[in-house]
Amino acid sequence: MPKRKAAIAVGGVAALGAAALLLPNAMASQDKDATAAAGTAKTLKATDASTLSAQLQKQLGTAFAGAYYENGKQQLVVNVARGDQNAMARARQAGAAVREVDNSTTELQAAAKTLKTKATIPGTAWAVDPRTDKVVVSADSTVTGAKWDRLESTVEGLGSDMATLRKSSGTFKTFVSGGDAIFSQVQGGNVRCSLGFNVTASDGSPAFLTAGHCGVAAKEWSDSQTGQPIATVDQANFPGDGDFSLVKYDDPATQAPSEVNAGNGQTVPITQAVDATVGSTVFRMGSTTGLHNGQVTGLDATVNFQSETDPNGVDTVTGLIQTNVCAEPGDSGGSLFTQDGGAVGLTSGGSGDCTSGGETFFQPVTTALEATGATLGDGGQAGAGDQAGAGDEAGAGDQAGAGDQAGGDEVGGAADPSASAGDQAAGDGAAGNQAAGDQGAAQSGTAQHHRSRHHHSGGN
Repeated sequence: MPKRKAAIAVGGVAALGAAALLLPNAMASQDKDATAAAGTAKTLKATDASTLSAQLQKQLGTAFAGAYYENGKQQLVVNVARGDQNAMARARQAGAAVREVDNSTTELQAAAKTLKTKATIPGTAWAVDPRTDKVVVSADSTVTGAKWDRLESTVEGLGSDMATLRKSSGTFKTFVSGGDAIFSQVQGGNVRCSLGFNVTASDGSPAFLTAGHCGVAAKEWSDSQTGQPIATVDQANFPGDGDFSLVKYDDPATQAPSEVNAGNGQTVPITQAVDATVGSTVFRMGSTTGLHNGQVTGLDATVNFQSETDPNGVDTVTGLIQTNVCAEPGDSGGSLFTQDGGAVGLTSGGSGDCTSGGETFFQPVTTALEATGATLGDGGQAGAGDQAGAGDEAGAGDQAGAGDQAGGDEVGGAADPSASAGDQAAGDGAAGNQAAGDQGAAQSGTAQHHRSRHHHSGGN
């Protein structure tokens, strides 16, 4: 490893450790009722809370009105429709903190559908927030004038007890990168994305997951900007019900360990695919912006991307994870993961940047694996035990909760699906890379390099 790359990687490890130490109390609940209820709940790692939340969602049915994870207390808080004493008792018996809420899942879904029908405006986003039991609606900097009036009127029509409206920084767009930079030559320029997680395809061959709009933009991929292709897209899903691609290595002898490489010999073994839950802490590595962390803020989100082929069209993607983790052009396709080695998501798009902040959307890994028939490899090979300094934070980074959202979350946004990124580890800017005409130039700077390693027979 070049000295500069090694130095940057060491910085990344230190940053991850620092993030873990700073976050234990970051998501303490503001709700007094939930805090009181949490006092009788079991102390859980978020990965254990994931199982509990999924079980309770199935058991409680329509009485289940969402859930979220208390990082500080390490407890799962489950919302139950007001008046259902039996459901509340079952949730408490299972070990969750319980909170009665006024808005049921059905009512929150209806509000989201109203927004979809009346206010699908580029630059808008909405998702059900179980912590407030409301639909939180966001509008980026492009929503002004008549568009803002229309959005504001729609939200007001839902009532202040059902929905809230806020401004979001920046504009909604896609991001591309995060793990190993991968390249493809297409008409009009280079396409550059990032490898998310190494997997095993259903036929037993080595492969990896990345963003779907990357797989749509180009068929063959290389691990260097001028190198020969090493992998070929097998499946690509974009737009529609997800943003993911399965890309198979051309050499069946390729070693593709299930790990995220933080550089300088430090790796995070990826041992399982986990579902996200609102409130839990996640880590994102990107070759443009480096290491960043934050919390899951919504599930089952829908994003409306501006179509690249039709100026008046929209490419809609559903089923995404919403977070407050920052990202920038060049971070899509890469890894969203937990402190303890859980694969959570593939970077898709969002708004804002890593200076002012913002929100970012991710393709759930569990959904991508199910759709493609792929499986994660055995974690820990090639570097097991060399953790990337995530520290011993109580619950930070652990993921929980398939279906913790009340459902029907909708996200809209003017987006610019691209596949441009910058591998910053060696200082290469890769500016000007494009995907199907996107002008998102790669950033150059000091962000560390992050890899989900892959090795080819005969060396890499």
